[in-house]
Amino acid sequence: MDKQFLQQLAQLIALPSVSCTDPAIDQSNIAVIELLASWLTHLGFHCEIMPVAQGKANLIATLGKGTGGLVLAGHTDTVPCDAQLWTSDPFSVHERQGKLYGLGIADMKGFFPAAINAAQAFSKTQLRAPLIILATCDEESSMAGAKALVEAQKPKGRFAVIGEPTSLKPIRLHKGVMMERIKIIGNSGHSSDPSLGNNALDAMTVVMSDLMDFRQELMKKYHNPAFVIPYPTLNLGCIHGGDNPNRICGQCELQFDLRPLPEMNMDDIRANISQRLGNIAERMGIDIIYEPIFEGTPPAETPADSPLVRMVEQLTQSQAGSVAFGTEAPYFRQLGMDTIILGAGSIETAHQPNEYLAIENISPLLLWLKQLIHHYCVQGHAA
Repeated sequence: MDKQFLQQLAQLIALPSVSCTDPAIDQSNIAVIELLASWLTHLGFHCEIMPVAQGKANLIATLGKGTGGLVLAGHTDTVPCDAQLWTSDPFSVHERQGKLYGLGIADMKGFFPAAINAAQAFSKTQLRAPLIILATCDEESSMAGAKALVEAQKPKGRFAVIGEPTSLKPIRLHKGVMMERIKIIGNSGHSSDPSLGNNALDAMTVVMSDLMDFRQELMKKYHNPAFVIPYPTLNLGCIHGGDNPNRICGQCELQFDLRPLPEMNMDDIRANISQRLGNIAERMGIDIIYEPIFEGTPPAETPADSPLVRMVEQLTQSQAGSVAFGTEAPYFRQLGMDTIILGAGSIETAHQPNEYLAIENISPLLLWLKQLIHHYCVQGHAA
């Protein structure tokens, strides 16, 4: 394996860049961005560091000039980790039995040395269309980095490869991610006399039943055979309410997860749920507050006949498929880029102790990235 690849990988893993909705755990990604910028500047890239929030930034590194070309994209943040559950230090790279271990090594810091290694082969080559290496912040928590790119309307690439862990299988579409919260405010009172209060738990059972009916409606209405689970899913994730068995429950909260298909609109889904909850609140004389836990990640789809999809399928000898997890692809699609997701890591190891990257997967990814750069940047194909 290339010595520079390993050195760069080790340096990236050694820089903690956890993003989390809990401010006590959330960390800056600036050190990672500045390190990537230093490497890419040395290769002749023009590097723009885009501030996103306090301690957070994106990097847009461009080799060549003009619009179009190829974007190689990844996020610089990782999820939190429980270091005591790892068999090695999560912030250093360890090799065992053909695998490299480290926090974020598959999801997805390992993609950056691969992209840089592939780009280095063309650093002295005249490009007909630009090569852009894109590094974002907060993909694991809020998608703030990708949203900032949409707001700024850059980069202006034509095709994009996101190096999320796909076990070298090309992905052209994924479901959206919605995480929602329902709060019911009732009236507490002595349990011996129900008329003394209005039980929030009683109302929540009605809400949960209605959500399960809604789930069945969605399953019947929407079907996409491109997915292993071809219908939208709705999972009732956690519930909290009440404080004692002899008190009428005064407050109750439910959190649930909904994964829409690409043909579904998140605003329409929320409007439907709001209407249903409003009917329940009026019928039961109770206050119901419905709100997203976060804005949500839309579903994404690049058409099967996209020139990028066809080329990546030819390179990998695999038909582009789907995944249920979310990525930054919908935001790149908003920027007008055909987008494919292709990475060396496995989603099965992401977000858990002893995350690893199989060494045997690195070489094929490097080869494919070089072939894509040659096709879209050196030869300048726009279709």
